[in-house]
Amino acid sequence: MRTPAKAAELLARIKAESLPITLHEMDVNSDESVKSCISGILKNHGHLDVLVNNAGIGLNGSIEEMPISDFKAVMETNFFGAVRCIQGVIPSMRERKSGCIINVTSVSGRLTSSPLGCYSASKFALEAVSEALAQEVKPFKIRVGIVEPGIIDTDMAHEIEEEHVSIYPSSKRIADLFFASLKNPTPATLVADTVVGFASGDSWILRHPVGPDALPFIQWRNSMTDEQWTDRNSLPDEEWYDAVEREFGMNARR
Repeated sequence: MRTPAKAAELLARIKAESLPITLHEMDVNSDESVKSCISGILKNHGHLDVLVNNAGIGLNGSIEEMPISDFKAVMETNFFGAVRCIQGVIPSMRERKSGCIINVTSVSGRLTSSPLGCYSASKFALEAVSEALAQEVKPFKIRVGIVEPGIIDTDMAHEIEEEHVSIYPSSKRIADLFFASLKNPTPATLVADTVVGFASGDSWILRHPVGPDALPFIQWRNSMTDEQWTDRNSLPDEEWYDAVEREFGMNARR
């Protein structure tokens, strides 16, 4: 964690239940912080069996209106942060010819719509690196898994609605889609179960969509050409809502 002192509830539970858990301070945005944390763990425990890259931020907005600083912040955490941690653990895993790296991306790593262009770019990038990584490390018996959650009941999912009024009114429609999905929320524990299942198993399957809407979202996108997808998401509001309900079976109107 960046600030372990903020984990008072977790620390209390660890102590009360004598759980074999230790917290370490690490900021994935810092080369030095990642290097120091991972080297400390290796020194104290000898090796690392599993790395789960789950740190992420979501900043939303149209491409025109979103500041370059926001693009950089999202890529720094969601992409470069994961790469830093991967580079930190691979040498010891490679030497032992054993290990597991799990990168949590999103269905937004397989498809994108406004105002998620920036967030999706970071997840597309992590998907690409993960696919290349899997090829590089398989000869060293290191497994790589990509976990792709759909719309999950997290703070980030509830915060997708833009605070300002965009000059691109279609941007708000994705917030409506999230709002409709969260009426029947999918708990984050489902993602955790998938991570634990892959880490504790022996599967070499690369991609793992998670949640009742994850695979349907991906299949919905794959059922269209690039041009059809562009046209679908450029429709006037009423036609877009009609298309979502007709093709995906979800009433996203609010």
